[in-house]
Amino acid sequence: MRTVLAALLIAAGVSPALAVDGKLVLYTSQPNTDAQQTADAFMAKYPGVTVEWVRDGTPKIMAKLMTEIEAGQPQPDVLLIADIVTMEGLKAQDRLMTFPQADITGIDEALVDTDRTYFPTKLITTGIVYNTSAPFKPTSWLDLAKPEAAGQIAMPSPLTSGAAMIHTVTLTNNLEQGWDFYSDLASNEARASGGNGDVLKAVAGGDKLFGMIVDYMPIREKAKGAPVEFVFPTEGVSAVTEPVAILSTAKNPEAAKAFVNFLLSEEGQQLASTQGYIPAREDIALPEGYPERSAIKVLSYDAAAALANDIDNKEKFSEVMGQ
Repeated sequence: MRTVLAALLIAAGVSPALAVDGKLVLYTSQPNTDAQQTADAFMAKYPGVTVEWVRDGTPKIMAKLMTEIEAGQPQPDVLLIADIVTMEGLKAQDRLMTFPQADITGIDEALVDTDRTYFPTKLITTGIVYNTSAPFKPTSWLDLAKPEAAGQIAMPSPLTSGAAMIHTVTLTNNLEQGWDFYSDLASNEARASGGNGDVLKAVAGGDKLFGMIVDYMPIREKAKGAPVEFVFPTEGVSAVTEPVAILSTAKNPEAAKAFVNFLLSEEGQQLASTQGYIPAREDIALPEGYPERSAIKVLSYDAAAALANDIDNKEKFSEVMGQ
């Protein structure tokens, strides 16, 4: 019936996009404002679709979803969450729908799942934030191990934050020092707790002078007048791609596919930039406050290996940091 309707719309000169309708359920870890803006922009393009979204941190979203799966009643059509490790886990369980027709124009294929089950919507990097009253401007990750930074380092905990664990694995796999870098941080009295918001609060408030944090938070706060600066360290940065995926149990797969393509489109990627994120598409300009894309070095990361070694990595972090 849907195919016939689309054919009739084309014959009538009406965009087949209007054939996409019904309810679309989105589970997301986006901030509330961003989630609403994303839903509104999609519904403006597809007025026949009503987006119902549920927002929480990725761990809580996943706990909710797994409870629904165990009950045989998974609710979301689409997931838009922080990291690809979670997506790799769902993929391994055959919980994600393959979408080979997704339009990945302008997106580095290295960021796209080879089986086309999840797709990057942006790059959220982790670098260094510092208070403008700090005794020096850090330019390298190793600067956090300097004596002048002792007792002044805030960082989110990889034990509770997926993005923070991705950052930890990325650095230990790419820095020459490996886990010794975190040993040096521990010796410099760095302690990991809470999330990125806690890091921003500590550094902006002057309780700490340096921190590891996702890029958009301090860049946004600096624009509002906060005494913070963000640095992309010379060695490079870790990145989460806030991937989007369609569940294999999606009740409205056509709307879900349209939603994925919207996020990957020029229009959707421009929205991401307007919201203050690095767009996944390389042909979309970065937001104000960011350097040129060519100046940002993103370090390599193996999501499948990280998933397989997740428990070992968490135990190693606890051991090295004494937490």
